[in-house]
Amino acid sequence: MMSLMMMMMMMMMMMMMMAAMTCLAAAASPSTTTRSSSSSSSSSSSATSSSSPPSSSSPRMKLSYKELQQFHGVRRFELERSCCFSALLLDEERGRLFVGAKNFLLSLSLDNIAKQEHKIYWPAPVDWREECNWAGKDITSDCVNYVKIVHHYNRTHLYACGTGAFHPTCAFVEVGNRMEDHVFRIDPSKVEDGKGKSPYDPRHNAASVLVGDELYAGVATDLMGRDFTIFRSLGKRPSIRTEQHDSRWLNEPKFVGSFWVPESENPDDDKVFFFFRETAVEAQGLGKSTYSRIGQLCRNDMGGQRSLVNKWTTFLKTRLICSVPGADGSDTYFDELRDVFLLQTRDRKNPLIYTVFSTSSSVFKGSAVCLYSMNDIRRAFLGPFAHKEGPNYQWVPFQGKVPYPRPGMCPSKTFGSFESTKGFPDDVIQFARHHPLMYNPVYPMTRRPIFVRTNVDYSFTQIAVDRVNAADGQYDVMFIGTDQGTVLKVINVPKESWNNKEELLLEELEVFKDASSIINMQISSKRQQLYVGSDTGIAQIPLHRCSVYGKACAECCLARDPYCAWDGTSCTRYLPNTKRRFRRQDVRNGDPNTLCSGDHHKHRVTERKLFGVDGSSTFLECIPKSLQARVTWTFQKHPQNPREEVRLDERIIHTDRGLLIRRVLKRDVGLYQCHAMEHGFTQTLLSITLEVVPSTSTSNVPSNAPVRLDPRSGGGSPMTNQKLWYRDFMQLVDHPNLSTVDQICEQVWARKNSGGGQGEKSFPSPGKDVPPASPVVRPANKKWKHLQEIRKGRNRRTHDGKPNPRTPRSAGE
Repeated sequence: MMSLMMMMMMMMMMMMMMAAMTCLAAAASPSTTTRSSSSSSSSSSSATSSSSPPSSSSPRMKLSYKELQQFHGVRRFELERSCCFSALLLDEERGRLFVGAKNFLLSLSLDNIAKQEHKIYWPAPVDWREECNWAGKDITSDCVNYVKIVHHYNRTHLYACGTGAFHPTCAFVEVGNRMEDHVFRIDPSKVEDGKGKSPYDPRHNAASVLVGDELYAGVATDLMGRDFTIFRSLGKRPSIRTEQHDSRWLNEPKFVGSFWVPESENPDDDKVFFFFRETAVEAQGLGKSTYSRIGQLCRNDMGGQRSLVNKWTTFLKTRLICSVPGADGSDTYFDELRDVFLLQTRDRKNPLIYTVFSTSSSVFKGSAVCLYSMNDIRRAFLGPFAHKEGPNYQWVPFQGKVPYPRPGMCPSKTFGSFESTKGFPDDVIQFARHHPLMYNPVYPMTRRPIFVRTNVDYSFTQIAVDRVNAADGQYDVMFIGTDQGTVLKVINVPKESWNNKEELLLEELEVFKDASSIINMQISSKRQQLYVGSDTGIAQIPLHRCSVYGKACAECCLARDPYCAWDGTSCTRYLPNTKRRFRRQDVRNGDPNTLCSGDHHKHRVTERKLFGVDGSSTFLECIPKSLQARVTWTFQKHPQNPREEVRLDERIIHTDRGLLIRRVLKRDVGLYQCHAMEHGFTQTLLSITLEVVPSTSTSNVPSNAPVRLDPRSGGGSPMTNQKLWYRDFMQLVDHPNLSTVDQICEQVWARKNSGGGQGEKSFPSPGKDVPPASPVVRPANKKWKHLQEIRKGRNRRTHDGKPNPRTPRSAGE
């Protein structure tokens, strides 16, 4: 009798811990995050326990900001009274990352951006700020100096430009000759006007490249932001720009990037390319449409002699197409160019051009990555010119005679005898003025995007690419930034041939916990680091985290990460020139059956024992490391019986986090095994032995065993109260306005402490004589604190802002 009373008292005390335990059970496991939606149960009794196929848009692994910190995978830099870290410049030789931000220039260590910082406070003068404020601009957000441009000028100086409170200004920044110099300062005597180099308005984009001692910039050159131009400044040659107030040249452009690409061995043939999006003149009459463009101009362009004086005579532009062909012959276009990355190859004249696009439609939302070759770009600029006879005519290919030298060609001895554009005939200059647009667009290399995401609540904003040598070939690993502060790690893997490829989303990393949009990314292949800029700070993450994939050969192989390989004992960085034996890697096929055939005996299955109370609910938790794995459950009544797949019904439900048995019966006793199937390979993740304890004999449960308590409240039939508890619990975890664990905890305690109503039914007070209550109760031991710390760090935030599905956590964990 005394033991029964003690047991009842212990159970009532356990009920007091219900809310906290429920919140802990809602957290995810340390391996990966949960999927964003739970699997539905089947109404048919013949349904099996396999999970629904993973979504094609799911990453294989998703790591939260806290998990990145746990794996030493992220470093942050923030600066008080500053923001908008939009200009990033790598200096591999000095080991520094130069950053332009609001009122500051920064120099950070490439090895650890959180240490060894140097900063220059560079505000706008007081009189400029006051003048800006008088013009109706905000004194704190507009009338300051946003550093937009940072370039290497020579071995000892940088060239930086900022908005200067709507007074663009530029300066030479001394950085010393060597890394040991530790010099970082602005020479006041070398501060100059920044018109045509930096925008006036901090909200306007600018794109620039410094080639030799000349700066080429796409920027707005007036206070109102109406006069957009591509401008050449600095250097010994005269300043030169695009034609003003002519929509055929530039029409409300948004500049994205600019690069210098050599055309031949003769430097006189070198060209500068600008990437931008603008309102399309060829779509007039069909509504206002945005097209993405690539424009070209010759470095040695000096302007015309009598026409186009101090204006570009070699400027041409054409459309960049990034679209998905439809089954009915119509294409779905991604027209909003967001970012460009040039991946250098062995041939400097032919880099690969990776671009990020989004849609401009308010109906269809999506993002895409398209890949272009320089050969296709040059072919478009050598094609027909776009021509329009008059306002009521259509744009057609120009059919007349094109003057010589062909507009767009650079004056050099390679393609002609002209030494300067000032010597071009008048008909060439006039043709160039009226025909800056080419008729043929530039299509991506595969005529379609290499990576697409639709029906997701984020958009691509930035891209950086690293070329990696793997055991079975060479792969371009794409790191794609989003407007939700995450980075996607993506590769394309050939199927039947190298021309037919499948996209693999390896990782989704939460780089900024505040979901700040990523506005700049720079990659260091030398240091294997990615540097990410946002409005709130800068983050540094390694390009690979091989140990995260698991401790078995199969797990490392299934990851299909070009950076990682199995070395016989662990998943580590793959180095092509290493002399170590047993380096196993198969990015193309990811086949553990072939690669890890001798290592199966080394994989130890985790075994657990779970006690459930007859008539109560229990949860068998099993979360695979891969979000793309398909989970199945098998059941074995006795060791001599064969294993059979668990059948689902209204009582047994499969969720993304495990198996929920809503009402435990005596026949449920046995061995349950969780299996994950991925890429044709199946492995057993977990074995759980379920013991069922009669509800009247809980005193027989071992004192050191985890107990699953009955969540029923007093009164009514057991099954009715069981349904009430389950309904009440699911209302909490699926509530649209309860998106964090803290909010769920608050609601749990509010219901528990309420005076009556549903709160009493769901969470009875300890003073009432009721059967034992809800989820997992563990004996107090030294593991409890560790369990709390692990579980607290597993709250995951998804892009769609909805709470992850949560269910009670297994007592056998």
